Amino acid sequence: MALATLTARVDESDKSAFDSFCNSVGLTTSAAINMYVKAVLRERRIPFDIKQDDPFYSASNQAYIMKSVAELRAGKGTAHELIEDYDE
Repeated sequence: MALATLTARVDESDKSAFDSFCNSVGLTTSAAINMYVKAVLRERRIPFDIKQDDPFYSASNQAYIMKSVAELRAGKGTAHELIEDYDE
């Protein structure tokens, strides 16, 4: 099987840390990257989740919502008419 070279640019400190990790688990950096490539080809997907967390579910927003709910239940809210925005 003929081999090809794959070149990727990464942050210098990330490369150093990755090299150290690979070494600590008995792999070369090349072997670890080959494992990743094989996993992608075998699974036909990136073998880990790539996502952006929904900010609605962040801890700070959930705390704000719970505080607001508690205030409403304690009678600290004000009722008003729903304001519709038809400009969309």
